[in-house]
Amino acid sequence: MPENERAPRAVDTHCAYCALQCGTRLTHDPAGRVSAQPLPDFPVNLGGLCQKGWTAPALLTVPDRLRAPLVRGPGGTLAPATWDDALDLVAARLTRLRAEHGPDSVAVFGGGGLTNEKAYALGKFARVALGTSQIDYNGRFCMSSAAAAGNAAFGLDRGLPFPVSDLGAADVVLLAGANPAETMPPIMRHLTAPRLIVVDPRRTRTAAQAALHLQPVPGTDLALALGLLHLAVTEGHLDRAYLDARTTGFEAAWQRAAAWWPERVEGVTGVPAADQRAAVRMLAEADRAYVLTGRGAEQHSKGTDTVSAFVNLSLALGLPGRPGNGYGCLTGQGNGQGGREHGQKADQLPGYRMIDDPAARAHVAGVWGVDPASLPGPGRAAYQLLDALGTEGGPRALLVLGSNPVVSAPRAAHVARRLAALDLLVVADFVPSETTELADVVLPVAQWAEEEGTMTSLEGRVLRRRPVLAPPRGVRTDLQVLNGLAVRLGQPAERFPTEPRAVFDELRRASSGGRADYAGISWERLDAGEALYWPCPEVPGGGHPGTPRMFLDRFAHADGLARFRAVDHREAAEAPGAGRPLYATTGRVPAQYQSGAQTRRVPELLAAAPETHVEVHPDTAARHGLREGGLARVTSARGSTVARVRLVPGLRADTVFLPFHFPGEGRANLLTGDALDPVSGMPEFKLSAVSIEPLRERTT
Repeated sequence: MPENERAPRAVDTHCAYCALQCGTRLTHDPAGRVSAQPLPDFPVNLGGLCQKGWTAPALLTVPDRLRAPLVRGPGGTLAPATWDDALDLVAARLTRLRAEHGPDSVAVFGGGGLTNEKAYALGKFARVALGTSQIDYNGRFCMSSAAAAGNAAFGLDRGLPFPVSDLGAADVVLLAGANPAETMPPIMRHLTAPRLIVVDPRRTRTAAQAALHLQPVPGTDLALALGLLHLAVTEGHLDRAYLDARTTGFEAAWQRAAAWWPERVEGVTGVPAADQRAAVRMLAEADRAYVLTGRGAEQHSKGTDTVSAFVNLSLALGLPGRPGNGYGCLTGQGNGQGGREHGQKADQLPGYRMIDDPAARAHVAGVWGVDPASLPGPGRAAYQLLDALGTEGGPRALLVLGSNPVVSAPRAAHVARRLAALDLLVVADFVPSETTELADVVLPVAQWAEEEGTMTSLEGRVLRRRPVLAPPRGVRTDLQVLNGLAVRLGQPAERFPTEPRAVFDELRRASSGGRADYAGISWERLDAGEALYWPCPEVPGGGHPGTPRMFLDRFAHADGLARFRAVDHREAAEAPGAGRPLYATTGRVPAQYQSGAQTRRVPELLAAAPETHVEVHPDTAARHGLREGGLARVTSARGSTVARVRLVPGLRADTVFLPFHFPGEGRANLLTGDALDPVSGMPEFKLSAVSIEPLRERTT
C-alpha cells in the first residue's frame, strides 16, 4: 500500500497529564499527525477531556524537541554530543565523585509523571548502581502530607481507596483545598449530582458550584477541621457504633477538638459559626458522603496535621470503609500514586516498603540480587536534598528525571543557586526547561505517546500506557539511559532491563507482599481489559480481582482498626504584618500544568494563559494603587515576582493568588519559603506574607 494510503494507526492509552489518567484514543494518520479523542466508556472521564488532554498531541511535534545529547563545553555553552560520549562523561565524573567523597555525594531527583517502570528502575539505580541514599522526587511537593496522614490513620496510603465513579452517587462531598473544576475538569462529571461543600480562601470555579463555600483565612484549615469535629460531637452526629467497632484513639483527638468551639473557630478562620454547623449537618445527614482533601490542605508546614484533622472528621461520622462513603485525597501528578510506591521516595522501597525495615530490605535485595547490607538507609526528603546540593557534606552531583525544580521547588532562586553550585548536573527530558539550562549534560528521552509502560491513577487503578509512534531518531528511553549508565558504573546489563514489560515483571516480584502489592497484575491482564486496582496479590491459580474499594472489612493496621490522630492548630511559619500585609497563596490554572515546561509549548494553551497573573480583590487593589491588566510586583522575604493584575471580587481581601506554572521573574515560587512539615517534608507553598505594588510597564 502506498505510504499516503496507509490506514491510520490508533491506540487506546491515557492522558499525558494529571492523576485522573483519562482514557484517550490516539490516532496517527498517514500524514504524520496525531490527534486525541476521549474514550467514551472509560469510567473516569466518561467521554470528556480537558483542554490540556485535547491538545496533548502537540507535545509530540514541538519545534525545540531535544533530539541529541548536549554537553556543556569549555566555553560554557551546551553543544551536541554522541550518546557514548555523553554517557561516558557522566559515568566517569560520577565514579570520580563517589571515589573521592563517598556514594552520597551523588543524588537523584525523580518525578511524579514517570511510569511505574521508570520510577522503580530509578530507585533501584540510585540504591544499587550509585549506592546512594540521596534520592527523592517532586511528588514530595504534591501529596506527601496526605500520604503521611493516610498511613497513620488507615495503615495504607492510596489517594482514593474507592473508584472515582463512586462519587457520582454521593449526596454530599466536602472538598478541602481542592479545585477540581480547574485542575482536573473531567472529574466534575462525577460531582454534578452531589451537593458540594468547598473549603477554599478563593471563590474558584469549584466553589462557585458549591452548595456551601467555607472561605477561611489562609493557613487556618486545621482550626476549621477541628471545629467541624467539635460540632460533630456536640451536636450529636457521632457514629458511636462505627467508632467502637472500627476505630481507636477517638478520646485523645476529641480532647484537642473540644477547645475549638464554633465562635472560637470563627474568630481564627473567619468562617461563620452558622456555616460550620451547616457543613457538619450536611455531611452527617447524608446517606452517602465523602471528605476529599487536596493541595490547599496539604501544602503547609502543618499539612499532615491538617489532613489528619479532616480524616478525624470523616472517621467521627463513620465514612471510611463504608460502601458509598469515604475519605480520599485528590492526587495531582500523572503517576503521583505509583511514583511514590516503588522507590523514588527517600525512605521507601518498592511495594511501599520502608527502607529501614530489615524484612523489607531482605525481600527487595533478594529480587535485585544484592546483599541487603549494601542498600543505603533513608536519605533527605526533596527540599532538604535540593537545599544540600553543592554544600559541605551535601551531594556534589545530581541526576534529574521528569522534574523542573528551578520553577517548581519552593524558594526557587535559592534552589537554582544550589543547582548551579554542583560539580555535575545531568537532566533527562524531552524538551528544554529552566533546569536543563543549568545542566552540564542534557539527555533527550522519549515522552508519553512514544513509550510503553504502566501508570497508577489517583484511584489506585493500574493502567497501560501504549505508544502511537516511535521516539525520534537520536532519542532514547529513560530505561535505556539508566541501563547505559549502570553498565558504565560496573553493573551487569541484565540487572537493568530496557524493556518495560521485563521491568514491570520484576516490580511485581519486588512489591509482592508489600502494602502496595502488584504481584497479581500482569500486562496480559491489563491488555485484556481487566480493571485492576492494587493491592492485587498473587494467589494460587491467579486471577485475584484487585481491590477497587479498600477497608470494607478492616483497615490495614495489624488490629484492623483506623486510628484517630490527636492534632491541634498552630500558626503558620510566617504571618502578614507591617511591610508585608497580605497572604499569598499559589495554585494552578486550567490551561497550564506543573512547571509549564510542556504546556507552555502548546499554542492553544499558551494563548489561554500566556503569563503569570496575580488575583487581587478590588478593594485591595484600590488600597495598593493597582489596576486591572497592569503589572504588579509581589514581594516576600525570599524575593519578588512580577505578575499581571486580575481583579477578583470573590477572593478574600487579605489574600492574593498566583499560579506557579511560569518561568523567570514570573515564578510564583520566588516567593515561597522553606518551612517544612515535620512529618511529610512538605513545603509551605500555600502561604507567604507579601507586599504588592504597581510596576511601570517596560518600554522598548
